[in-house]
Amino acid sequence: MIKRTMTLIAGALSFAAILAAGFQAQAQEATSYAAIPGQTGGQDAFGGYVPQVGWPKPLAGIPGSEGWTFGAGQSVFAESPDRVFYLQRGMLPDIPSPRLTMLPDLGPSLMYPPTGIWRNATRASLPAGGGTGSIAENGVTDWIARGGRMGIDSKWENNILVFDREGNVIEAWTQWDSMLQRPHFVAINPYDPEKHVWIVDDHKHVIHKFTNDGSTLLQTIGTYGVPGADETHFNRPTFMDWFPDSSFVVADGYNGTRVVKFDADGNYVTSWGQRGTNGDETRPAYWNNVHGVAIDPETSRIFVNDRGNRRIQVFDENGEYLYEWSIGDRLAGNVHLFIIDSDGYLWAADRQTHKMLKYDLDGNFLYAWGSYGDYPGGIAGVHGISVDQEGNLYLAQVDNKGGVQKFMPREGANPDFLVGGPVRSAWE
Repeated sequence: MIKRTMTLIAGALSFAAILAAGFQAQAQEATSYAAIPGQTGGQDAFGGYVPQVGWPKPLAGIPGSEGWTFGAGQSVFAESPDRVFYLQRGMLPDIPSPRLTMLPDLGPSLMYPPTGIWRNATRASLPAGGGTGSIAENGVTDWIARGGRMGIDSKWENNILVFDREGNVIEAWTQWDSMLQRPHFVAINPYDPEKHVWIVDDHKHVIHKFTNDGSTLLQTIGTYGVPGADETHFNRPTFMDWFPDSSFVVADGYNGTRVVKFDADGNYVTSWGQRGTNGDETRPAYWNNVHGVAIDPETSRIFVNDRGNRRIQVFDENGEYLYEWSIGDRLAGNVHLFIIDSDGYLWAADRQTHKMLKYDLDGNFLYAWGSYGDYPGGIAGVHGISVDQEGNLYLAQVDNKGGVQKFMPREGANPDFLVGGPVRSAWE
């Protein structure tokens, strides 16, 4: 009996050893989903990147800007690591983070500042009237009516800046400040060897084309200060992108409900789209808040952000509907914009979750990263995305202080976790 018991115990121990070995082997073979393969500990708060603290340098270094800091960061575009364009909606007072203060007059247990960001830059910056349906012509007066004081709460200067790789301001296109009301997007056509700079002003309903040095305004598309929906008018355009032959499309826009196509010289070609039922629309080419557009250079397919209905619709180069995908429900979907990188992936910025989202061009969700907050690397309201030739990522943010951040790839990061390089076919 004792012998049999010992035999059973030995067998059980052997079986346990086999199971343990199996579990150990499985653990060793487990796939790592970290941005740095095989890393021990830590977490991917910033994905495959590390934020560059102190980039850009404070605006106080610009003469006349002492006591002021960045306003709402509308857009960013890296021509190169040494020349990074940035749009902002004026400047805000540079004040330290306030101490925690109880607010009994508002209600029990309320305090300021709340967790997260303590000053929402887009609400504080000029002009008001930013969202869908707002009347652009009332933007500045609305801001004043709700208590904004010119020169005290905001300052309309330094709307177009250019940084070097260290974050120093190397150019300030202040000569165009008075012409702009709500600069929304800046980019250079990647197929243009002369590298003209394009700026969309959604409150003035126009798109401006400048020489690369900013000295000369070469062309304005749309009718300045006049909204509309025909061949010569926009109604608060938002973004644009180019085909390889330098023809382009414009997302039109906050109040408009079209995508408009132009030839390489800026002549109207066609447009499509109709106003949908905001929040519930399912019909193709019906949308609300056309807030983002990107072109796949390999297929010339046009990807359109139907922000109000939380979906990405895809069309051929002539505006024929192809397919679509959802980016989430009401609680977890508010994509501001997206880009298509040179690796053929679509990266989107979601203001609701404060995440950077990666999809393939069929809409399959692949990855997300992002951490909400106003500390270095924290993001809030990403409204502009760009990557330079060295793989550095730039994010302009309308909600967060600082306006724009630079993220450098982490050493050893899996390329699948990084935004791919830019298309620069005419520059390289």
